[in-house]
Formats: sequence, structure tokens, C-alpha cells
Amino acid sequence: MDDGEVLPAEMCSLREVLDLVGDKWAIRVLIQLGDGPRRFSELERALAGVSRRMLSLTLRGLERNSLVTRKVYPEVPPRVEYTMTPHAAELDEPLHALSAWAAKHRAKVSAARQAFDVG
Repeated sequence: MDDGEVLPAEMCSLREVLDLVGDKWAIRVLIQLGDGPRRFSELERALAGVSRRMLSLTLRGLERNSLVTRKVYPEVPPRVEYTMTPHAAELDEPLHALSAWAAKHRAKVSAARQAFDVG
């Protein structure tokens, strides 16, 4: 294994990889980053309801898994930008399609929930 080959036991399972982008905040962060680099405060404003801690944990997880890069600019105060990695950018179209589907069908889902809960 001296050529950098990854043994199957060391590979992430499909479920682990899907969990990376299946998290509610991860999806929303990636959709925001699909439009280009964003600063932490820009993401925080764009993601209503996210706490600073949750946003920080989400970004750290996305960075750890090579879906987001973090760039620190040597300025005072320091400026930090987050950007999608090239392979994460492949998720942009599917995530927008999923988001559009959810927006289109949310009234039906809500009505179905109400009907189910009554019956």
C-alpha cells in the first residue's frame, strides 16, 4: 500500500458520505456557497435560525470532508472566506433541484401531515 491506495476498511461508507450533505445546515451552506465565496457573517445572515456555533461546526465538518475550503486573508481584522471545492461544486445543481422540489411541494406535504395527524 505504498502508492497511497486506500483499503476498503478505511473508506467512508456511502451512508457516511450521504450524511455529509444530508444535514439540514450543510445543504443550506452548500447552496449559499454555490453562488461563490462567502464570509462567515454573510452565511450567518443568509441562514435564518442557525446559531454561530452550529454554523461553525457545519463549516468545520464540510472543510474536514473536503467539501469547503477556508481561506484566511492577512488583514486586520482577519478576513475569512469559505468556498466550495470543485468536487462539492458538482452538488450545486442537484441541491438546487432538491430545494426547488421542496419549495414546490411544501404545501402538499403540510396538508398531508395535517390529514395524517387528524386521522
